[in-house]
Amino acid sequence: MKLSIKEKFGYSLGDTASHFVWDLVGFWLLIFYTDIYGLSPAMAGVIMFVGSIWDAVMDPVVGIISDRTSSRWGKFRPYLLFGSVPYAILAVLAFTTPEFGVNGKFIYALITCLLLRTAYAFVNLPYSSLGAVMTNDSSERAGLNTYRFIAAYIGQFIVTGAALYLVKFFGAIGNAGAVNQAQGYQWTVALFGVLSIIFFLITFATTRERVEAPKQQDKNVIKDFKYLFMNKAWLVLTGVGIVSFIMFAMQNAAVAYYFKYFIHNAENVQLFNVLGTVALIVALPASKPLAKRFGNKAVYIASSVVSGIFFALIFVAGDNLPLVYVFNILAKMAYAPAVPLLWTMLADVADYGEWKFNRRTTGLTFSASVLAQKLGWAIGAAAAGWLLSVGQFVANAEVQTENAMTIIRLLVSVIPGVLYASCAIVMAFYNLDPKTMEQMKKELEERNRD
Repeated sequence: MKLSIKEKFGYSLGDTASHFVWDLVGFWLLIFYTDIYGLSPAMAGVIMFVGSIWDAVMDPVVGIISDRTSSRWGKFRPYLLFGSVPYAILAVLAFTTPEFGVNGKFIYALITCLLLRTAYAFVNLPYSSLGAVMTNDSSERAGLNTYRFIAAYIGQFIVTGAALYLVKFFGAIGNAGAVNQAQGYQWTVALFGVLSIIFFLITFATTRERVEAPKQQDKNVIKDFKYLFMNKAWLVLTGVGIVSFIMFAMQNAAVAYYFKYFIHNAENVQLFNVLGTVALIVALPASKPLAKRFGNKAVYIASSVVSGIFFALIFVAGDNLPLVYVFNILAKMAYAPAVPLLWTMLADVADYGEWKFNRRTTGLTFSASVLAQKLGWAIGAAAAGWLLSVGQFVANAEVQTENAMTIIRLLVSVIPGVLYASCAIVMAFYNLDPKTMEQMKKELEERNRD
């Protein structure tokens, strides 16, 4: 089932929309809490962790609801239409700084963080599931996800490259030359929120759902979970998601601290992120041909090991900025081919569930895996905050403790490198090889014709 370039492009803009807001959360919310809103690193870490526990409740709920949604637009597309506006509004509120006491600030930040995560779940999980029902061809899915992640990283490129400049620009408006960073962040998030609404609506308008669940399938939620946890391939990908997202969260949360306190130039974080994002965009198109030649599993394993090594080498580079940039670029280029493959394999896993158990749970398959990734993200972000506390980090101090500096450096390099390389061990147990995939596709097509 081939997809047009128009549909692939339209679908890809949904991930640009997600990145326009969520990258601001991933890269800057922790340091926004500590350095602008005045929360302690430990309190900020608690918010991140509690937010992910909340995801543990909401994500499967969203998956179950979306699997049972029936509308003229399909199961997943309606959430893009109706969920994008609340998502953008709540993002602005999360980066708003009302004048409360310490406890009031903590409660406000916690509530807005939870609401934003809820809105994100109701728009992003159906979006991710949508890619699995647009086509049943694994190769087409790999191509679709390549489009998706090129667009996603273009969104990341724009956000990471422009956000701090926009914060300065908007923060200076009406402040007689001084920069009100709280205002700057709020207005910057508002701008990207509006853009995310527009892009989600384009995705809604240009895509179609084609793969349906078996007509005889009942609505039993217990059966959905039972067969999901019997799906070995899903369990493997879930394990990979947890470990890899711990890595992403740690590095993303720590990199702003790394440049502000170790390199002593906070704005250089933008060049670091921009170069890494360009490296991802350049290397992403290699994903589909490599997967076609060597298989999804082999490409993912090689990508994890090589990328992990280059991430760890950032520690060796010390404060040699050109070398830091080079190792980051090489790590991101090695990592890029694996990015769309994880989501391609998740779509294949949904097919496998239908083939093996005659039960299709696309929304739950994706939402439960995304939940695992978010838990990994929560663990990583919270651990970053807690490790900073252990190292006796002091926000905005001119000189940090030696332990704090070592922890900041490790969070950007060795720790994420080891974690990502270890994903190769988990992926070794993935059981959907090209021969199984071909047999599965053929038999499912025969069933659907009957």
